[in-house]
Formats: sequence, C-alpha cells, structure tokens
Amino acid sequence: MRRFLPPALPTARPRARRRPRALARPLARRAARAGTDWITSAPGTYLWLAALFVTTVALHRMSPELEEDVLRQSSTNIHELSTDPVRVLIVSAFWIGGGAWAPYAVLYTAFHAPAEHWLGTTRWLAVVALAHIGATLISEGVLGWAIRHGHAPQSALNTLDVGVSYALAGVIAVLTYRVPKPWHLPYLGAVLIYFGTPLIAARGFTDLGHFAAVLIGLACYPLTLDRHTDSGVRTPS
Repeated sequence: MRRFLPPALPTARPRARRRPRALARPLARRAARAGTDWITSAPGTYLWLAALFVTTVALHRMSPELEEDVLRQSSTNIHELSTDPVRVLIVSAFWIGGGAWAPYAVLYTAFHAPAEHWLGTTRWLAVVALAHIGATLISEGVLGWAIRHGHAPQSALNTLDVGVSYALAGVIAVLTYRVPKPWHLPYLGAVLIYFGTPLIAARGFTDLGHFAAVLIGLACYPLTLDRHTDSGVRTPS
C-alpha cells in the first residue's frame, strides 16, 4: 500500500528586528513636525526672535564705538523719547544690547510662545506693546523726575535703554491667568518676588520698569476672559 505523506509545512522565518536607526526615524519625523507646528502657531514670537538674531549678529560685527552709537540712537532714554518717541519705542524692541541671543530663544519659547498660543497673536501683541511702552514711559518718567530734583545726574538723560525685557516681564505676568488653580497663586508669588526684590534692593529705573511691566501684564486680565473655562483650567484657543 502506497503511503502518502502530507506536504512539509513551510518553516517560519525569524522576525527581523528593527534596527535602532529605523526606529529613530519616525520619532525624529514626529519631533520635527511637532517643533514646526509649535513655531508656526506662534508666528509673532519667532519672527521677533529671528529679527533679534539678525540684530545681535550685526552688533557683534560692529566696532565698540559703532555699537554704542547704534544702541544710543535706538535707546528709549529721555533725550530720544523727547526727540522721536514713536521710532525709538519700536526700534528699541529689536535690540538685545550686545548680549547673547540663545538665552532669549529659550525664554521666548518658554513664555512668549505659550502666551501667543493661548491668547492668539493679536492679543499677545497687545500685551507685549502695553508692557513695553507702558513700562518704558513709567520708568523714564520717574527718572526724569529724579533728574529734575537732583536725585540722578544729568547724564542719565542719554542713558542706554534698549531691549525686550519689559515686554517679557509683562507676558510672564499675564500667564498667571493661564496657570490652573490653585497653582496660579504660587506662580504669581514667584513672579512678584523675582521682579520685586531688585526694585527694593537696588531701586534702579530699569528695576522699576520691570515691576511696572509685571503690573501691566496683570492688568491685561480682560484680554484673557474668553480664554479659560469655568473650572479655572485654561485651555488654548
């Protein structure tokens, strides 16, 4: 009797392990896409940061004499404010003042970008402008009073005062309304201590400007009214 044997079953091939490099590619693509989405959804923040990069590189290539001249002409000091206030209030926000650009890239990503995501570009820009302009006028106004009454030298009329820190302080303050309850109170306390301590210790006009910018940022609460839920947890727009 002829015996029939069943056909041999195909042997299973061992599953090939995915190489670490192959696994890393999708993760890198997702990270790149997330980074691109983060930047493009905060256009004001990163266009401003790009402009600061250009001006910072330009400053580092100037001679010390030319650098000081450029910064002085862009400064929101009393002399320039009394001569061409609109120009210097705008131009002064595009210079770091000879410092490093990288720390500002971190600060803008940590504070400006979340604020712009949350408030939208128009409202975020309103907070930036109010803090920058308001704090400048308050601090320089107090400095002018000090000069008139002999509490500051006449040379302070031409002091260098450029930078983006007043706007940054205002945005840091308005983010208090973005922090979920009850953590908004410790956050607010840390902001007031950070900006209030130098004002008490040194009492410089820039310290006054920073604290004024914080108060202006807190006063921007009406701009945040439709940007949070009834539960107190803020949600992006």
